[in-house]
Amino acid sequence: MKHATKKERLLSNRDVYPSCRACKLVVGTHRIEVQQVELWLFIVCLALLFYIVQLVVILLSERMNANKAAAWIFISMILPVAGFAAYWIAERDFKRHKRLRSLELSRLQEAKAISDCVSSAGELNKQWRKRAAEGERLMAALSAISQRAVTRRNRVEVLTNGESLFASLLANLKRAEHHIHMDYYTIRNDGIGSKVLDVLTERAGAGVEVRVLYDGVGSWKLGDDFLIRLQASGGRTACFSPPRSAMAARQLNYRNHSKIVVIDGRIGYVGGMNIGDEYLGRNPKLGFWRDTQLRLEGDSVYFLQELFMKHWAYAAGESLPFDQYTAPHSDPNLSEDGENVLIVASGPDSRKEPIMETVFAAVNSARSRIYMTTPYFIPDSALMTAFMSAARAGVDVRLIIPGIADTQLVLWGTLSYMEPLLAAGVKVYRYGKGFIHAKVLIIDDLLAAVGTANMDMRSLHNNFEQNAILFDERTLQRLVHDFQQDLKDSRQVDPDRFANRSRLEKAKEACGHLLSPLL
Repeated sequence: MKHATKKERLLSNRDVYPSCRACKLVVGTHRIEVQQVELWLFIVCLALLFYIVQLVVILLSERMNANKAAAWIFISMILPVAGFAAYWIAERDFKRHKRLRSLELSRLQEAKAISDCVSSAGELNKQWRKRAAEGERLMAALSAISQRAVTRRNRVEVLTNGESLFASLLANLKRAEHHIHMDYYTIRNDGIGSKVLDVLTERAGAGVEVRVLYDGVGSWKLGDDFLIRLQASGGRTACFSPPRSAMAARQLNYRNHSKIVVIDGRIGYVGGMNIGDEYLGRNPKLGFWRDTQLRLEGDSVYFLQELFMKHWAYAAGESLPFDQYTAPHSDPNLSEDGENVLIVASGPDSRKEPIMETVFAAVNSARSRIYMTTPYFIPDSALMTAFMSAARAGVDVRLIIPGIADTQLVLWGTLSYMEPLLAAGVKVYRYGKGFIHAKVLIIDDLLAAVGTANMDMRSLHNNFEQNAILFDERTLQRLVHDFQQDLKDSRQVDPDRFANRSRLEKAKEACGHLLSPLL
């Protein structure tokens, strides 16, 4: 039988070709689908790997701060690229900054030298000793934590609103003879900002050394006109951690929250108020602005000067000789039995957290009352436990927070902590006269703390802050009187009604709580 040639076999099978091509098409399509599946699997594996890497990086970097780690993980999970990029830009450890480490060491040595000059740690006047049998132990803890001495030759004035502050500040600035040092988180070129600038330029033109330090984020709206005019008159300015360089250095999250003024080394101001019209109640949304500032005169000003000079050296690169900017210790207007003041400062440049530790020690020493006013209440677990434990032990714990907020997300974060506090017996009040921005803590008849630090994790862990701890009975009575007046202007939160708030409110608070360590 004759075998068909190859050509004949191909021709006889020509009707089969279309089906073969279809098979090839099916096979090709299948291969493409397989490749697409493999690509998607690769992308999913890559995304999963990225999630794991960012999780590990955040956990390792924030292993000592579980609250902050949880907040950044939450942000990075919902915004996997942008969230982790924000973390990478904002959260470099400030303690690694070599220049700040050397400044911190030198300033601590300088602070010790000042302490040796003005007082011995733990020395208090007889009036305070009689009121506090257990005060010696607390004072030893406060002095050890702060690494500064309690100064005795002081005069303290409490200022409770913008009108009283700026009237006092402008009057003292006008009388400056040698130098004016200002260190502010926020300076605005508005109505009151212009008045302050007028005085500064006049004094600088008269030969007074004027130095103004402002935070790069808090004063981002300041503008060049303010700075140019001050510099043209002979004043000096410096920006603490400008946003661009802070982003490049991965330190955007660490801010200088100071409100320090030092005039001729004799008079100092510290407290909650920056320079801006809102502190005079001119913000239409917030209305009346309730705050607390201190005017200090005496040896405590040495430590405010020391803090300004540290921040100025970092921002301006100029190290000022301390002895040239210090008033004589032998001021005849101040006696040895003056008011006791302890300046406590903290910041991300130090591995210690003096303000948080002093608050914790003071709260744990309370026997009868804890009165606290703060615009933002976002404590860590240790402080939260301390407040609740004090309330359960029968201490009268009262907390005033804003009724209206300057930042809604922060208010949700604050409210997220209220339910366990109320359950423990803490009395919570919402201020209703306007916006309350004071940072005041009063413990029994022992002491009060007034300063820049809010009762939140940003102030306690991230920012450069200063508190003045006060011991004088007259000053404490004034602060208690102000607190009781604020209670009259506030509405107490009912625990039952608060527990029955809507699910929407609880959801908002849950979001605020997750992000609260970063607010």
